[in-house]
Amino acid sequence: MQWFSQEKFAVRLEWGRLAVEHLAGEVDCAVIVDVMSFSTCVSMAVNNGACVYPYPWKDASAIEYGMKIGASTASPDRRFSGEGYSLSPASLRNISEGEKLVLPSPNGSDVSFRARDAGIAVFSGCFRNMSATANACRSFGRVLVIPAGERWPDGSLRPSIEDYVAAGGIIAAMGRQNCSPEAEAAVAVWQHYQKQNLVLLRECSSAIELMQRGFAADVDLCLEVDKSSLGCRLWGDAYMSALTGQNSF
Repeated sequence: MQWFSQEKFAVRLEWGRLAVEHLAGEVDCAVIVDVMSFSTCVSMAVNNGACVYPYPWKDASAIEYGMKIGASTASPDRRFSGEGYSLSPASLRNISEGEKLVLPSPNGSDVSFRARDAGIAVFSGCFRNMSATANACRSFGRVLVIPAGERWPDGSLRPSIEDYVAAGGIIAAMGRQNCSPEAEAAVAVWQHYQKQNLVLLRECSSAIELMQRGFAADVDLCLEVDKSSLGCRLWGDAYMSALTGQNSF
């Protein structure tokens, strides 16, 4: 047993892309938590009946990929007005049932594909589908919850409190007893913020960044709890409803 593996526990937690490299080989499923905003965008699209193709690069290749598979490509520049979609959850409020959307994201998308390539089931979780995500994971024996975090300008991981709190909420909703210390700590943090209706998260660094850029509406959407009854699972290359599976599209 590697000292970092949390092997004794059914529910484990570790941060970012390196969590996949070091821990995913010893679990049955992973939950990627990227609240502001990849996982929230995935939840909103899937809740409307769309499917989301994660894409790890924010460049012209995302558009080429979308054209190849017959999908719309979200603009990597956040916006919630005008035509088309972006990494703003508000831009996805009215996405159509059956639509295919490429979502470029260097955090959530990258971690999603790394986890998929480890040969395990992969889910995207956030506050909006917290309980649904927990329900979708309940049949798996060993679960790794991965708060994706943000990036500093040099590309290194910036742990983000909103991802940690949502990860703790998902773990708490699973109702498992055999959680690692890392997972138990996240549950305790969730319980603290839950008592205050997540109000303090409106002052976290990621929320302040969005509000300073004019995206307060996105903060509101990202911090809504259990607005969707659908878990989001990565079936092949696309996130779809965990209930409907591979044959939905």
